[in-house]
Amino acid sequence: MTTQQLVILGGTGFVGSHLVPRLAADGHRIVLLSRNRERHRALGVLPGVSVRSADVYDDDALRRQLAGADAAINLIGILNPGGPHTFQRAHVELARRLVAACTAAGVPRLHQMSSLKAGQGLSQYLKTRGEAEALVKASALDWTIYQPSVIFGPGDGLVSRFAALLRRAPMLPLARAGTRMAPTWVGDVAEAIARCVGSDSLGRRRSFELYGPEVLTLGEIVRRIRDGASLRTPILALPDALGRVQAQVAEYLPGKPFSLDNFRSLRTDSVGKHDGYAALGIVPRAFSAGLPALLEPPRRQRRLDDWRAQRR
Repeated sequence: MTTQQLVILGGTGFVGSHLVPRLAADGHRIVLLSRNRERHRALGVLPGVSVRSADVYDDDALRRQLAGADAAINLIGILNPGGPHTFQRAHVELARRLVAACTAAGVPRLHQMSSLKAGQGLSQYLKTRGEAEALVKASALDWTIYQPSVIFGPGDGLVSRFAALLRRAPMLPLARAGTRMAPTWVGDVAEAIARCVGSDSLGRRRSFELYGPEVLTLGEIVRRIRDGASLRTPILALPDALGRVQAQVAEYLPGKPFSLDNFRSLRTDSVGKHDGYAALGIVPRAFSAGLPALLEPPRRQRRLDDWRAQRR
């Protein structure tokens, strides 16, 4: 394994919070670029990791931060636009700027996070992911592209989100319940990236589809979350006409829990054909194997629940 100087964009997010410790354990020297360094100072305690405030949309600043790096890792992505952060800006414009900055700074390799089925379907999310991939592939860099299905793990937007909804709602209306997915464990995604980063040749100018061993419909996933959390919340699969209305309404709710673009993304199954994990020598964790630990209450909450049970 070759240790490297790495610059990571989006390293303070969900995947990054699992990838950065994995890369640090391999001895890589890591620079995390963040809009607000002070909010993520805890990551700087990891060996070889430093957090720097930087505007990744500032070409000069980005080029300065990349100077001397062996590779850049771009984990930035959004599921819904907000304010200045449109799909076009977060996915396509940033990829264009990063390719140019890597080229100017002499950084030879780019690891690009994308999505399974990027460039397919009707959603702007998938469309712009595909446009970003095309920009990266057209560059002279040694690129590696990662295309995960929906990712689950501690702090995710899948299990934690639906578990919270199921606990609060008397009934859960579910759009596109028949959409097929192959959920993948965040630790496996991090391992795939780490193996490519640590090799001089592995994955160069290659894309990896990263998906779990179980293919489930969205309805099956939500029912497993409900049953695993010992809940009885009824789940109502919506026809597309009502699912579209649900998305239109949810766009205006605080936090935008669901959107029309999410609805359009769900019209494309997130199931792969080419096993990237097998190519990397990784045996991926199944959704059913990882789910119980994600539904366990925190240790402090368990102690409180036990105390309450004893008092009854």
